[in-house]
Amino acid sequence: MKYYDPQQPDEEIDAGPSKSALKRQSTELQLLGESLIDMSPDDLDELNLPEKLRDAVDIAKRITANGGLYRQKQFIGKLMRKIDVEPIRLALEAKKQTHRAQVLRLRRVEEWRDRLLHQANAVSEFTAEYPVADGKLVQRLVDRAHHERDHQQPPAASRELFKVIHAVLGDPT
Repeated sequence: MKYYDPQQPDEEIDAGPSKSALKRQSTELQLLGESLIDMSPDDLDELNLPEKLRDAVDIAKRITANGGLYRQKQFIGKLMRKIDVEPIRLALEAKKQTHRAQVLRLRRVEEWRDRLLHQANAVSEFTAEYPVADGKLVQRLVDRAHHERDHQQPPAASRELFKVIHAVLGDPT
């Protein structure tokens, strides 16, 4: 925020960020701190947080009273203002990207399973797109899944088919 000094009208004086900008920054850091509370202990270990911040996050995980949790979150936000949060932000974004990739992969597996179970020529399409797939095994599982569905049995073959497709699609990361 800049303002002009009436005694020296040709010079600007930098007053720093506005009060609103500081408030937005503080709120953003508090929200980033809240996302730390939702993380597993193993994921927190990977971040190498300062000891005081890690202790505050661990305490927040144990607090059940809303008022106490609110104050603890504010305290975490205050601690976050004193450290470089960019590595934390990058690590959280990388974790989100990994999660998104896993979700998309599972969706693809489910889509293939549905196609295999409901379309007549899907097995040949699947083996054409994924030559490493064992077409005979896939066809056998599809036939068993149809049999189980027709006889109102638990969908064991459908689950097995899901696992086979999952293995064929491989790990995207």
